[in-house]
Parts: sequence; C-alpha cells; structure tokens
Amino acid sequence: MFDQVAAAYDRTNFLLTFGLEKWWRVATTKAIDPRRGQRILDLAAGTGASSVVLADVGAEVVAGDFSAGMIAEGRRRHGTVPNLTFQQADALDLPFDDDTFDTVTISYGLRNVNDPKKALAEMLRVTRPGGRIVIAEFSQPPFAPFRALYRFYNARILPFVARLVSSNVDAYDYLNESIADWPDQRTLAGWMRDAGWSSVAYRDLTFGIVALHRARKPSVESR
Repeated sequence: MFDQVAAAYDRTNFLLTFGLEKWWRVATTKAIDPRRGQRILDLAAGTGASSVVLADVGAEVVAGDFSAGMIAEGRRRHGTVPNLTFQQADALDLPFDDDTFDTVTISYGLRNVNDPKKALAEMLRVTRPGGRIVIAEFSQPPFAPFRALYRFYNARILPFVARLVSSNVDAYDYLNESIADWPDQRTLAGWMRDAGWSSVAYRDLTFGIVALHRARKPSVESR
C-alpha cells in the first residue's frame, strides 16, 4: 500500500493536513534536537523528508522504512545528501546492533506496526544507554467538542479530499481507520514505560490531533 503512494505521499499529506504537517515536523525536529556527530535512526521515514532536516545539521541519520517503494523514492530524491543513509527496516526486527543510536524517532508510523509494544522494545534495544526516543503520532484530542469536530473531518472531509489528490484512495481510508483506532496519549505513554523507557513525557500539538512523546533509555548505572 505504501509502495503505491510513495511518489505523491508528501504532497498528499500536506494537502490533507492543510499544511499543518510542516509545523508538526518543525516541533518534532526541535524535540529530537539533532547535533553534529549524533547517530539518529528515523523510522517510518517514508521518502526521507524529515531525515534530510536531521542530516543537514551534521547528524549521521539512517532513514528506515518497511516499504521498499518509500525507500526507493527517498533514495531518488535525497540519495546524495551527506550523512544520510536509506535502509529498509522492519520495526519489529531492526537490522541494527544493540546500543547503536543516540536517538530513535518515528513519526506517524507506530500505529501502522503490527505490534507497537514490541516495536517500542526493539527501539529501546538499538538505542544507547542514556539515549532518547521521540515519537510523533496522531492522537486523541482531549477536548470533547474539538474531538468530535476532528472525527467528523476524518470521517467525512478527509475521504473526499483524498479522492481528489491521492493516487490510492483505499490507502487513505486505511490511514483514517488507523487514526480512529489508535489509543490516547496516556495509553501510549504507558506502553513506553512497559517497554523499559524512562522519563516518559508527552505534549499535544494542535489541540491533541498529534502528540509528541519523549523518553530516555535508562543509563547503565540506573538499571
């Protein structure tokens, strides 16, 4: 499914979110706080739009995605960017050694994994002690009237817009369903703690349409 929408994926997301995805990406980058020389794994990287921003500051970035089509499109667009490598990767069985990365991040992809709890444990495994995780994911707006409006948009407006701009309407029907079924912010925070992450925190973006979750892998001394 993601292979089929790779070419138009970024443009479609921009239109469906009325450009908000760019602001969400800025907020996510600030939360990641990339630094020169850091090793960062950007999972569900898609075409690498977020990975390029991280690599531009000098971080060594691996853009990983389960979709071969997304990886191919990312290499076509950004294959010459310094410090950026594209690699097909399954979040449930990451092809990296233990304690490899300073930061692992995943944006709008965790809900597409068959076993999110196992993926959180895998991300912990490949993060060095004291390293960080940053998750940007669609969430559940806590304010009930706004939550109702948001659900109306997803159920009624988004499918209509997707038919106009998307190369695969069924894909965006699925994405809408996956957003509706995804748990709230506190539940995801609990999953992160259960997987072994510490100092778990989150904040809402755009009234909770998206939530940024952050945590650290316990250092050796604190285990």
